[in-house]
Amino acid sequence: MKKIVFTSESVTEGHPDKICDQISDAVLDEIIKQDKYARSGCEVFAGMGFIIVGGEITTSAWVDVNNLVRDVIRDIGYDKAEYGFDYHTLGVFNTIHGQSPDIAQGVRKTGTKRQGAGDQGMMVGYACNETPELMPFPIMMAHKLARKLAEVRKNKKLPWLRPDGKTQVTVEYENGKPKTIHSVVIAAQHDPDVTDKRLKEGIIESVIKPICGKWLVCDSKFYINNTGRFVIGGPVADCGCTGRKIIVDTYGGMGHVGGGCFSGKDPTKVDRAGAYMARYIAKNIVAAGLADRCEIQVSYVIGGTEPLSVNINTFGTGKVNEEKLVAAVSRVFDLSPGGSIAQLNLLRPIYRKTAAYGHFGRTEPEFTWEKIDKIAALKAAGR
Repeated sequence: MKKIVFTSESVTEGHPDKICDQISDAVLDEIIKQDKYARSGCEVFAGMGFIIVGGEITTSAWVDVNNLVRDVIRDIGYDKAEYGFDYHTLGVFNTIHGQSPDIAQGVRKTGTKRQGAGDQGMMVGYACNETPELMPFPIMMAHKLARKLAEVRKNKKLPWLRPDGKTQVTVEYENGKPKTIHSVVIAAQHDPDVTDKRLKEGIIESVIKPICGKWLVCDSKFYINNTGRFVIGGPVADCGCTGRKIIVDTYGGMGHVGGGCFSGKDPTKVDRAGAYMARYIAKNIVAAGLADRCEIQVSYVIGGTEPLSVNINTFGTGKVNEEKLVAAVSRVFDLSPGGSIAQLNLLRPIYRKTAAYGHFGRTEPEFTWEKIDKIAALKAAGR
């Protein structure tokens, strides 16, 4: 029996990079509410006591960036001066400017067949039958642990937790299937007066066991705040930047990723819409039973109305020839940039919710790329 171990990580919404992703997408949502055909490439940088909001945005909308940033920081939980970073006192610097007209002329009308891709690039979608969400098991467990850390902080079950945190899960696989959890790593920011013993016992009982319980064995290892202390955190301890957590955002390192991040980008940016479409396709292929694992890569040229390439890899698990799958996908899905936007209904203010705990494997209704409504069409086209 072939045995391997595989590791994925996630971060909480209070991690410096995730702060930036959430602000970028909060700005995008506010713009789309007023102007769904806007062009946005919003970038954020977080440091000790400040947030810089920049990038290229062309829109008729007006957004109070200063107060929007503070609202996001407050919602995350940076609401006390003792944290060294809080929504009351941080400085917000707005350096946004318009999109280059040289780029804009190639995009044209959003959501139509004539719409061109907002940039060149390659995007990847992945799915597998390891979990009900058709996602890799390690990244799903890491996300659930990160969510649980935030939950027990906000509901005061572990009132000494602070917003910053990271999780990591190492899984033992046997013959390609997850068997047990080898180890769990938790880095949880905390108040200075909580003892190490109380912190570890609280996290094991209130975070790790509720999420990982049935997958743990007697020799599963826990590494909780492995340096012994994590009081100074957030942008005070480490700068943050939009788009630095693309492995966390996607498949946890299982499968490839595309060339660009997602947050802050309107749907004309194929980095975002193309990656969502690729996940939609891969998930439907696995849900249809046409493969146990599926990875699809698509690529575009700036201004192009159709993909340059479509490639599918089923890692030897496919029930039909991969060339047939590519042909079936081309018949069932509209892979034009405008077609992706229309099929997934992407011109809505849904993006801030995507900016923490992963863009894939989600069950909320906003995540239209997680639908499995093309099963019958794919089976028929793949015969």
